[in-house]
Amino acid sequence: MDPASRSLRPLLLGGGAALVALVFGGVVLGTSGTSTPDQALRGISAALGWAEPLEPAAQAIHELRLWRVLCASLAGAALALSGVYLQGLFRNPLAAPGLLGVSTGGTLGATLAILVLGGYGPQLLLEGSRAWTPYALSGASFLGALATVSLVLGLARGTARTDPGTLLLVGVAVNATLGGAFVAVQAWVLDDWQVSQALLAWSFGTLDDRQAYHVWMIAAGLVPALLVVPRTAFALDLFQGGETDARRLGVATGTTRALVVVVASAATACAVSAVGAIGFIGLVVPHIARRLVGTGHARLLPAAAVLGALLLPALDLLQLALLDRRLLPPGAVTALLGGPFFLSMLLRHARGRDL
Repeated sequence: MDPASRSLRPLLLGGGAALVALVFGGVVLGTSGTSTPDQALRGISAALGWAEPLEPAAQAIHELRLWRVLCASLAGAALALSGVYLQGLFRNPLAAPGLLGVSTGGTLGATLAILVLGGYGPQLLLEGSRAWTPYALSGASFLGALATVSLVLGLARGTARTDPGTLLLVGVAVNATLGGAFVAVQAWVLDDWQVSQALLAWSFGTLDDRQAYHVWMIAAGLVPALLVVPRTAFALDLFQGGETDARRLGVATGTTRALVVVVASAATACAVSAVGAIGFIGLVVPHIARRLVGTGHARLLPAAAVLGALLLPALDLLQLALLDRRLLPPGAVTALLGGPFFLSMLLRHARGRDL
């Protein structure tokens, strides 16, 4: 069956059921041991205010597991959705959420916060020894991402051309500059292993010790990106023929471009500020979604969000099952799996075109 003719409903229903199973499995299985299904269910219910909590230590463990899997799910959805938005806007299948420097800006913002906090970086990421430090880190990351997007938009607006191609090139240049700054900071603090450890953890993403406010932070960027799908989907379909043709067909191209950039950047910034930089989700998931539901953005955008919401927690749960306590950073896992997968897709596409 042609993907374009497939209904989105089976994917949404199946994805919803799979997500419930992943959340439950993520609460049952953890680095501190395996819980019984009854304990997991009661821990989840208590965290949501629906039941009496478990013994304090056990309840805290189950809540940490719940926030971890929810952060993974929402962050995966936000990054995948942003990837579809930017690929549609730039008409470029290689576009990714980090293209405008959002991920790098967020990472650099968190880096500056870690430097200000000095040697408290590892405790901030892993133990939360100070009540205010997690908020400071996430807030600095969000501000860094927001400042980067503002810089990219400002520089692109100052040029003679403000088309997506110009925006793309400005984003690549700013992204490279900020990436160099981050490497320079890493080299500068190389002798301080505590700060270096904290910087490395953030640059590859972290799901450790997530809290409820991290979940709300990601949702604050994801929900607006989902709400504008009905308004932007058809316009992005028309964008594929070029902005000139889309404008002739009645699309307010400038407004659509600004809206897509804002919601995609906000969703990415909120995800990065909560879980750090996790690559390849926004690059690979949109291509998987296209194979399942076709290229129409009315189906593609929600499909990518569902698949992204499943992929990251599934990889995390698979690690817990296979590696027990020694887990790889989520960004490292997505790079190890996403890089070869995407390369294989490119090679198949190139061979098919050559034929």
